[in-house]
Amino acid sequence: MTDAWKKARKHLVKDEYIGPLIRKYGPCEIVKKPENEYFDRLVRAVVGQQLSTKAAATIYKRLSEKLGGVTPDKVLKVRKSSLRKCGLSNAKSDYIKDLAKHVKDGALEIERLDDFNDDKVMEELVAVKGIGPWTAEMFLMFTLARPDIFPVDDLGIRNGMKKLLGKELSQEKMVEFAKRWAPYRTYASYYIWELLDNK
Repeated sequence: MTDAWKKARKHLVKDEYIGPLIRKYGPCEIVKKPENEYFDRLVRAVVGQQLSTKAAATIYKRLSEKLGGVTPDKVLKVRKSSLRKCGLSNAKSDYIKDLAKHVKDGALEIERLDDFNDDKVMEELVAVKGIGPWTAEMFLMFTLARPDIFPVDDLGIRNGMKKLLGKELSQEKMVEFAKRWAPYRTYASYYIWELLDNK
């Protein structure tokens, strides 16, 4: 159990909405990933855009096997047609190539991302073609393990909040409601997703 999770648990377990979910589903499994996985994790996030978890995992597995590991050099060397054969759309093939180029030429200093605050990480990532706020938020949450991200644009969060509260809120009201979980909204989000995954 990480120190970050211990602090988050102490805060969230008292909450009438998240507390019962913590007791039901157990410890949060979000942990910071090592720097050498940052590129790989961003590629996974791009692959996963607008796909089910299962479909994304299948395509990513094909891609990883095709390349023999997902690195900027390997992505740049392979033909776009080979990426398409792994199941990637034309657009996502372009996005992954563009991401690799940004990392290779230093436009995106990927190994420095954890030195930046959340807003700066978002700014650096969304400057890359095909990486929008949602993808950047997933990276902040699941790769850098930043504790206070609330991805209000995520469909799972919207559906989970509706189930949690028994009513639908506007995005503005969801953001306002989620302030009760600050500064640990990443962990609260994890349990909202758990609520959907464990029907």
